[in-house]
Amino acid sequence: MFSLQTGKLRCWIITALCGVLMLVSGCSALRIGYSQAPDIVYWWMDGYVDFTSAQTPRVRAALEQWFAWHRRTQLPDYAALLARAQAEVVADTTAARVCEWQVDLVKRARTAYERAAAPATEILLTITPAQIAYLEHRYAKNNAEFRDDYLQADPGKRAAATLKRVVERAETLYGRLDDAQLARISATLARSPFDPEVWLAERKRRQQEALQLLRKLAAGGVTREQAQTGLQAYVDHLENSPQDSYRRYSDRLMEFNCAFAANLHNGTSASQRRAAAATLAGWEGDARALTAARPAVDHNN
Repeated sequence: MFSLQTGKLRCWIITALCGVLMLVSGCSALRIGYSQAPDIVYWWMDGYVDFTSAQTPRVRAALEQWFAWHRRTQLPDYAALLARAQAEVVADTTAARVCEWQVDLVKRARTAYERAAAPATEILLTITPAQIAYLEHRYAKNNAEFRDDYLQADPGKRAAATLKRVVERAETLYGRLDDAQLARISATLARSPFDPEVWLAERKRRQQEALQLLRKLAAGGVTREQAQTGLQAYVDHLENSPQDSYRRYSDRLMEFNCAFAANLHNGTSASQRRAAAATLAGWEGDARALTAARPAVDHNN
């Protein structure tokens, strides 16, 4: 019931703050991972910008406050969403319904970003030229890794890598797929409009947009309101590229992904759907347990 290929990049802030629940799987690992999330996200972000000694306590405090809010307000919503998913996963679905789920998830990512926008702006206003150079170097490293993962020169190896990624994601939910299911997935992926070259080009454009914004902030003379407006525009472009050609490509990919996920789901067995429901129930239990264990004080109501 979930898209198994990605056609839209998310802001690194949203990825860091919202993706924690997806970094680990399994009941105990998820709960431990979330309890350590402020530290995990801090070190992840530090790997991109190399925070100064003055920035570090501000970033850590902002993350603690954001996760206190997230645990209190968002985890109950995630639990309810997972409960709905359990009810739906045992029945057939449609491409339209899969797309509706995607829209729901994007809305939640937007809510998470909106909560982070003000503290993120304050921290970005302290960015230095050295940190921007550090980030640019990290972008280059990430792009090289992307090429290794998605742009293998041999078409057969590229197809095999794509199939492996998709199957691993599907089996996380449904359990082991049989040979017939694997064959159907492979045949369907051969018709996918997914183009890693197009994705990489858009990725690089977005990186340059981010660097341009940060250079403007580092130069000084930018008000807090102007900085937040610039950050908002950047985030908006992550969901709706200013490039017409990429928006058309993204729409085609979304349409394909929704149909692909629906067809894959409708081809699963009753036992696989029960396994999916059990997995979702486990995640729901994690969300509810984490909510119940929330810190007693939230300094940023």
